[in-house]
Parts: sequence; C-alpha cells; structure tokens
Amino acid sequence: MWPMFMRWTLRVGLGSVLLLALPLFTLAVTVSSAGQMAEQSDLLDINTATAEQLKVLPGIGDAYSEKIIKGRPYQRKDELVQKKILPRATYEGIKYKIVAKQK
Repeated sequence: MWPMFMRWTLRVGLGSVLLLALPLFTLAVTVSSAGQMAEQSDLLDINTATAEQLKVLPGIGDAYSEKIIKGRPYQRKDELVQKKILPRATYEGIKYKIVAKQK
C-alpha cells in the first residue's frame, strides 16, 4: 500500500501532466491548420505560371519550363510525368509545390 502523501503526489502529478498536455495539443492543431492553409496559397499553378515562375522550382530550368508551358492545359499535376514532360525524380522534388487548377 502506498503512503498517503505518495498517493496524493501521484494524483497531482498525473493531473498536472494532463493539464499541461492539453494546451500543447490544441496549439499544435492550430499551427498545423494555419501552416496547411499557408502552404496551399503558396502552390504554383502549372497552368498559369510564367516561365520565370516555373524556373524557381528545384530542377526546373529553361527547357523544362518551356515543355511545361507547351503541354498545357493539365487536368492533374501528375500529367507532367505521364506526358513525359518531366522525369519522375524531378516531379517528386516539386509535387508538393505545384497544383493544376481548372478554370
């Protein structure tokens, strides 16, 4: 059997841990949601981006930016690989930075 002061310490200790964890969980969810919204607004639309905007993407130079523009419009961003406009490795490096919006 635990002495009385140890039982009280365990109860307070567990309660303190739970009370400390709850605000952190809420903060993490809020920051994550805000980060996702910011990331979505920073996505580059491959259907409307200029050659200069496309060249900012890693692995995209003059040749690939021109191929992307000539292959428009895109229904989905993975068509860059399907239509053999970009190699898979290059696409994997930019797929989270681009979107193919429809008009």
